Amino acid sequence: MNGRALRYFLAVVRAGSVRGAAARLNVAVSAISRQIMELEAECGQPLLERLPRGVVVTEAGRILVDHAQRQMDELDLLRDRLRRLQGAQQGTVRLCCGAGFLADLMDHGLAGFSAAHPGIAFRVSTATSDGILAALAQGEADIGLAYTPPSHAEVRSLLSANQPLQAILPPRHPLALAGAPLPLRGFAAEPVALLPADHGVRRLLARVEADGDFRLVPRLESASFGLHRRFVMAGMGYAFLPPFTVAAELRDASLAALPLSDAMLSEARAHLLVRAGRRMPEAAARLIDWLAGRMVAFRQGG
Repeated sequence: MNGRALRYFLAVVRAGSVRGAAARLNVAVSAISRQIMELEAECGQPLLERLPRGVVVTEAGRILVDHAQRQMDELDLLRDRLRRLQGAQQGTVRLCCGAGFLADLMDHGLAGFSAAHPGIAFRVSTATSDGILAALAQGEADIGLAYTPPSHAEVRSLLSANQPLQAILPPRHPLALAGAPLPLRGFAAEPVALLPADHGVRRLLARVEADGDFRLVPRLESASFGLHRRFVMAGMGYAFLPPFTVAAELRDASLAALPLSDAMLSEARAHLLVRAGRRMPEAAARLIDWLAGRMVAFRQGG
């Protein structure tokens, strides 16, 4: 099958429409439509169901998606092997991660790896757990970093480490000085900062709230981990984060972390994810080993 046609087909499936794929690829809509029609003629059946507001992949189309993604992966591997044959250690590794991993990723991951492998570049995007899983499954990311992600048939966790969700407090707060673990319910009447409802951390908290029949009332709701840190430093209330997201502040004692006694929160884990069954290019494989050995998120218990 035509490699260009397969690439166009994957773009249409991911964008949900021919027009959306054309915009992403900077290719004429007619050119993409023609390639899709030729693929359907070759397969002998429809690959896409055309709807007024886009397309939906058919069963035959889903089979072709799997084939096309394997073809794209093999092409990436071929290019990688040819580069290495020439002695070049180059390439771009695509990472998709939760925003809470960014500081740890840069400080303990990419900075040192880049110095050791100057020919390798990085493309980093952020997403919720669902977005990270989708990016890996659809071949849009090589490596995912996620906190308590749900299971996904097409994604595999290469490594996980216990990273309990904890209450983040000012360092001289009486609760921080006492150090005794508290249940999440103990913060029900307190001012707190919470992540948006679609975030993995917020979903984890919501499960504990539902089981205990109580509700946290946010004074601040934001997807910014930096804003959560500043919220606590300003004395406005408390936040609930895994310690690796505030590792620098815990080291310099500008923040403190208090364990939460709820089992669901104390057993939460950080995961390093890849697409199941994929053979990784050399640059991505080396970066995986580097991150696993150096990031705070993958040290057991932070």
